[in-house]
Amino acid sequence: MARSLEAKLKRATDAVDRATTRAMERAADELVRLMKSLVPVEEGDLRASIGWTWGAAPDGATASDSISSGEKKITIYAGVGLDIPAIARWVEFGTEPHSVAKGGGTKAGKSALAKGGGVPHPGAKAHPYFWPAYRAKRKSIVSQMRKEIRKELKKV
Repeated sequence: MARSLEAKLKRATDAVDRATTRAMERAADELVRLMKSLVPVEEGDLRASIGWTWGAAPDGATASDSISSGEKKITIYAGVGLDIPAIARWVEFGTEPHSVAKGGGTKAGKSALAKGGGVPHPGAKAHPYFWPAYRAKRKSIVSQMRKEIRKELKKV
């Protein structure tokens, strides 16, 4: 009796693990697809830099978040492979007017810009794509995971 219970618990644990993995991968695919549909496209490099991976974000990723369940972790990221990875963050949040001259970000550069010197940049309007997608899918991700787990446990 005890052995059959242990065996059933082991099968249940394995089933939950499989279902969680499947649901997390499906959720990551959906999130990435939505983010890519929301990101503004000039040349397509930023859109191409959006992806997901198991574990930590790859080097060069500037915008990222993760979906975790126990020890499993999927990281959604943007900015990998871009000449200037920070562009992913600049597009998401926008930028204030600033000087693009060498040293323009320093106190002296900001002062020069205020006095009409430096090389002004008007700033850029935010075009959120990363966090709106996450917020839109957050509840459905949890719901999908529960559904997958229940479906898999019924097989045990």
